[in-house]
Amino acid sequence: MKGKLIVIEGLDGSGKATQAKELAQALKAQGLAVMQITFPDYASDSSALVKMYLSGQFGSHPEDVNAYAASTFYSVDRFASYKMNWGEFYRQGGVVIADRYTTSNAVHQCSKLPEEQWDAFLDWLFDFEYNKIGIPAPDQVIYLEVDPAVSQALMTGRYQGDETRKDIHEKDLHYLARSQRAARYCAQTLGWTTVACCQDNAMRTISAIHGDVLRAVKETLC
Repeated sequence: MKGKLIVIEGLDGSGKATQAKELAQALKAQGLAVMQITFPDYASDSSALVKMYLSGQFGSHPEDVNAYAASTFYSVDRFASYKMNWGEFYRQGGVVIADRYTTSNAVHQCSKLPEEQWDAFLDWLFDFEYNKIGIPAPDQVIYLEVDPAVSQALMTGRYQGDETRKDIHEKDLHYLARSQRAARYCAQTLGWTTVACCQDNAMRTISAIHGDVLRAVKETLC
C-alpha cells in the first residue's frame, strides 16, 4: 500500500518551499492524504552536522568537506525524519511532498567532483540511501530551473542585503554555477521533470510555475 513521494528540487532561491506548499494544498483540495516535508530538518537534532557544515565549522568553502562525507550528514537527517515523522504515513498510502531530498546531494555534491566521477558518485549515493539505509526512492523529481543571476538576486532580497547571513553554499558563486551544471546533468540523466521558472531574465509568477508543476504530477498520481 506504498504511497507516493514527490520531490521538488532546485538551486537556492528557486522557490522550492513555495511550490511544495502550493502543490500540497492543491492535492489536499483534491481529497488526497498529503504530508509536506522539508530537508534539512533544522528543527531536529538529526541536522546538527548539516548545520555545522553549512555554518563553516568544518571549513569556509564547500570543498573543505568532500562529497561523500557531506552527503552522509544529510543522509542521517533524512533517515531520522523518515523513521520518526513520515514513514508510516507513506507506507499507509499517503502522498509525501518533499522540499529537497537525496536529489539535493546529487546536485550539490556532484559539483565538488570532476564530471567523469559524477556517475560513480550518483550510483554510490542512491545505493547508500535507497538500499543500504532504506529510505524510499522518489516517484517523481521536479527540478525548478532558475538562472543563477536571478536566484542570487532573490537570495539577496531574502536576507535584506546582508551577505553575512548566507551559508557557505549561498556565498560561493562559482560553486553555485557548478551546481547548476550538475543539476542539469542529473535532470537529463535521471529523468527528472524540468520546469523553467524564468522568462526574460525574471521569475515567472508563482501561479504559472505551480500550473506546470501540477500538470507534471498528474501521471505520477494516477
